[in-house]
Amino acid sequence: MSGVRQTWRIEISGTVQGVGFRPFVHRTANALGLDGWVRNVDGHVIATAAGPRDALERFLARCRDEAPPLALVGTVTVGRLETTGHHGIVPGSGFVVLESTAGAATGPVRHIPADAAPCADCLRELFNPGDRRYRYPFTNCTACGPRATVITGLPYDRARTTMGAFTLCTACAREYADPADRRFHAEPLACPRCGPRTSWWTPEAACGGEEAMRAAADAVREGRVVAVKGVGGYQLVCDATDAAAVAALRRRKRRPDKPFAVMVPDLAMARRLAGVGPAERELLNSPACPIVLLAARPSSPLAAGVHPGTSRVGLLLPASPLHHLLARDVDRPVVCTSGNLADEPLAIDDTEARARLADVADGFLTHDRVIHARCDDSVVTNLGRQVLTIRRARGYAPTPMRLPVAGPIPALAVGAQLKHTFTLVSGDRAVTGPHTGDLADPGTVDAFEAAYRGLSRLAGIDPQVVAHDLHPGYVSTRWAASRWPAERRIAVQHHHAHVAACAAEHGLAGPFTGVALDGLGLGDDGTLWGGEVLVADLTGYRRVGRFGTAPLPGGEAAVRAPFRMALGYLFGAEDLGTPPPSRQLLDTFTAGQSADEVRVLRAMVDREVNCPRASSCGRLFDAAASILGLCHRVSYEGQAAVALEAAAGDVAEEPLPWRLVRAGGGHNALWVYDPLPTLTALLRRRADGEPVRRLAAGFHSAVAAATAALVERAVADGAPSVVCLSGGCFQNLRLLSEIGGRLRGAGLEVLVGSAVPVNDGGISFGQAAVAAARLAEQRERKGETPCVWASQDA
Repeated sequence: MSGVRQTWRIEISGTVQGVGFRPFVHRTANALGLDGWVRNVDGHVIATAAGPRDALERFLARCRDEAPPLALVGTVTVGRLETTGHHGIVPGSGFVVLESTAGAATGPVRHIPADAAPCADCLRELFNPGDRRYRYPFTNCTACGPRATVITGLPYDRARTTMGAFTLCTACAREYADPADRRFHAEPLACPRCGPRTSWWTPEAACGGEEAMRAAADAVREGRVVAVKGVGGYQLVCDATDAAAVAALRRRKRRPDKPFAVMVPDLAMARRLAGVGPAERELLNSPACPIVLLAARPSSPLAAGVHPGTSRVGLLLPASPLHHLLARDVDRPVVCTSGNLADEPLAIDDTEARARLADVADGFLTHDRVIHARCDDSVVTNLGRQVLTIRRARGYAPTPMRLPVAGPIPALAVGAQLKHTFTLVSGDRAVTGPHTGDLADPGTVDAFEAAYRGLSRLAGIDPQVVAHDLHPGYVSTRWAASRWPAERRIAVQHHHAHVAACAAEHGLAGPFTGVALDGLGLGDDGTLWGGEVLVADLTGYRRVGRFGTAPLPGGEAAVRAPFRMALGYLFGAEDLGTPPPSRQLLDTFTAGQSADEVRVLRAMVDREVNCPRASSCGRLFDAAASILGLCHRVSYEGQAAVALEAAAGDVAEEPLPWRLVRAGGGHNALWVYDPLPTLTALLRRRADGEPVRRLAAGFHSAVAAATAALVERAVADGAPSVVCLSGGCFQNLRLLSEIGGRLRGAGLEVLVGSAVPVNDGGISFGQAAVAAARLAEQRERKGETPCVWASQDA
């Protein structure tokens, strides 16, 4: 039977457009002697192939298992057509690529391919003087180049990208039509004769092409700040070894302390600046080309202002041919940071960029390829073999992720307030948009709305319900309430969303024990949470452990002032049986601070005036950093905790004192970590002159020991032995390592998010997982049959 000619119709969903999948299918089919065709339909690939059954089976297996590196095959549906008739395919006619169509396909969701850094072949051409694309800043092929940031519609063809404005020259058209060429159907295909061009602009002068590249490189070497139109938006670049240039950028960008990322031309320079092991090398060289947080070398030539307050530096290799040329021409490390003012969205439009960045940049290196979708650089780090995503954007978003429970109707999850993302849900696929930023800025809200409209249209997802945070003050919550009626809104508690994001990424529907350690989130009891142990599944949770509470003197003002948080704990920590520190210790700590401020804050705490209480791990870290004199005021979220982690380094130290108490009664009883013994010990031992490094290390160990003990008590009381760790505090690698190590040592299974950020950037994915599970449960209770895709998972 294997020799009998059959005709199969094959539909493949996943990331199969914009990644060289049709050329791959074409080559594979012809190599196996099959006849037929392949085309893009909407966001999927459909092929009709005719030939012997064994050849068709090999063809199908290769499509699943040997796809191009950037492809991600999702579902494969096979229909075997009748053996009689040719179905329009003449034996011996060969296999061809047909024009894309917008006809209906049956796959679950349309995948938008992420942008990819230049491949090795394109880089060889870029720096080969004999190649016609020598030093051409927009070189790409089917294995690399812009994707998500230039796509305007699906199915993916050149006309549905911002490259449609550029007509292919004869040479490029020949490559585009040649099945043997790696640029066969490479939609962003370009060369110096027919593609985009660079330009340099200052108020005094303008030029283009090679002259523009030279002008930009000269400006950077001369200590000036240059705005560069990157892959997903403008970036600000300056010499990272020039202290004056870095200081000028900080002043103009209004970013006094937050570390800058640094771009280097190659791995050799990266190794001179930081420790780069095999795992870090793989991340730096990956097609996503993210910023990778690395341990900085003490001998690094970087200016002190590049990454103040932390021993880690964020490095990235060039993400585009333009960046490769600039990095090599400058031939020194350069700051490469978002093209915006603090908390504003990334600039993508040329006119907008010149207006918004006029007082920041001394010159603009730009080009005439339009950026359709805003996308910042991704940020990752690793702990051993575990990769942690800090910011999911260029190179990763908007690649869909799978949910363990399929949602029966399309949904939108609008995320939190800070590090904002949104997630669209269709079936068991969640499409998370790239990092947006802080929604407190009106421009960021506009950017979110534009990104949501664009991604919803491209992915083919029309949400019928919206999931949002409990906090009524979040802009995302208010946005959802203003556009959806109450019966179509699903409120998800902040910390449940955190741990659900981790569980869902690992395919776990529940039950599990969740540990959520972060700054602040509104609890279901109306108080602020942030140090929580939950027994949960994707539909619900109960609180079984927490950190002790303390007042936030001045509310939001305390978040910006760790000194206030320290006084909040020392003057008003929850009474869990530990006496407050002595007046002498308090006076030692407050000496040198404003006596009037201390007196006012004490009165606020005593009278409970504008002092909301919180069980927050993040605020506890703030207090400890202030007590140790590391940070009394902050200019960005997490600054005090970063300083505390840097101070601890890799010093091995026994935990400072800590204790757990049983609080509440009956069904509401739970274990609570009393932080006052830990903070009092910090005060006393600091006053005795003990080194800050040892105290910072001992504080980390105490928090880790107390957290692990909370989990162990919960498990002893019947909580699941699978533990999901999430929340912004787990960006602290020392804390993550110590808590994870203690839990594993107790025989528990520990899960941490990898592709999904542990910080608030993962909240929307967690909300999406919860909403999908609740809707599925609701439908099941009503006796309705959930939708099942008629396809076969590859």
